Amino acid sequence: MERFAGEGARATLSEGAGGNAGASRVRWAHWKGNGCWACPACSIPFLKSDQRFTTLSLHDKFGRAISDLRISITDRCNYKCVYCRTGNEGALYGDLPFADYLRMARVLVGMGITKVRLTGGEPLLRKGVVNFVRELSCLRSAKPLDIALTTNGHLLADLAQPLKDAGLSRVTVSMDAVDPDNFTRITRVPGGYDHVLAGIRAAKRVGLGPVKVNCVLLRGFNEDQIIPFGMFAREEDVIVRFIEFMPLEEDRVWSPATVVTLDEILARMSEYRPVIEIAHARSETARRYRFDDGLGEFGIIAPVSHPFCGHCSRIRITSDGKIRTCLFSVWDHDLHAQMRRGATDEELAEFIRGVVQKKEERHHIGEPDFVPASRTMVHIGG
Repeated sequence: MERFAGEGARATLSEGAGGNAGASRVRWAHWKGNGCWACPACSIPFLKSDQRFTTLSLHDKFGRAISDLRISITDRCNYKCVYCRTGNEGALYGDLPFADYLRMARVLVGMGITKVRLTGGEPLLRKGVVNFVRELSCLRSAKPLDIALTTNGHLLADLAQPLKDAGLSRVTVSMDAVDPDNFTRITRVPGGYDHVLAGIRAAKRVGLGPVKVNCVLLRGFNEDQIIPFGMFAREEDVIVRFIEFMPLEEDRVWSPATVVTLDEILARMSEYRPVIEIAHARSETARRYRFDDGLGEFGIIAPVSHPFCGHCSRIRITSDGKIRTCLFSVWDHDLHAQMRRGATDEELAEFIRGVVQKKEERHHIGEPDFVPASRTMVHIGG
């Protein structure tokens, strides 16, 4: 086993042209009093464990265990979905080198993070994303890391197999209509529907499952897609998840009247077939349901009508390296600035613990004192 000496766990990452598989390597210096060993699968060094971190799991002041990390690896997107973007603004924040995201993830995994989800913008726009997944897959403490990705699916068909081979566990595809015309109207990208459908099928074929398909519903826009999506879940053998529209869009025109609620979704779907609720973990965002004949599953993420903040296990890192403790935070916390100032991994961990202690108890959507989040969804990471 090769061991690397050094102070403060510095890292360098280099990529070959076009981000080709196998073209990147990370060399991690060891934590003081500990060390890194080469991953037997890919010879990339990884920290086996650090007892000082893993024995102190990450909890907020409300006693919630923080185990899920979402990293936005780009602020760019190739779609202009009407519930998300105005269509006039592009990326507002920069992207960091993958080595910086990797170091953040490595420290957080040492603190008890067990799931990492890559988001954007559109994460598959980043060259080298396959190599980054491979690097993440070498981060282990007690068990292998669960690595997932949320994508609009447009580029997924060609990348599904490489991502699976690199260590990606699961994929979620955002898709807000199941017919090409409605899809184009929502995304404002002609011809995208066939690309997304091909990406979903490729993800299923290579074993990136269960494949989940997320649909944001807007009243007067696509609530007629509820039953078609129920049929789609059964025909394509995917899990559809409906998401209540939240006040996170760029033009800030959200109104409670536009929200299609959990109760309404259930009532509409029951017109198609009887549904039965499935038990779910407390920290899961979705209420889960299956049809009476056992064929097909769907979920409903209902942060507006049925908030689930009391069991939230998530924190987020934005593409420019800020920690956000809630989608609706009115401030963020600059982790990357700590790295630029030369903080050691121990110092980063202490900074993260301090931030997590500031995690909000809940959001205040629909309340008189609600203050919109300081960033909109595309600039936070889903």
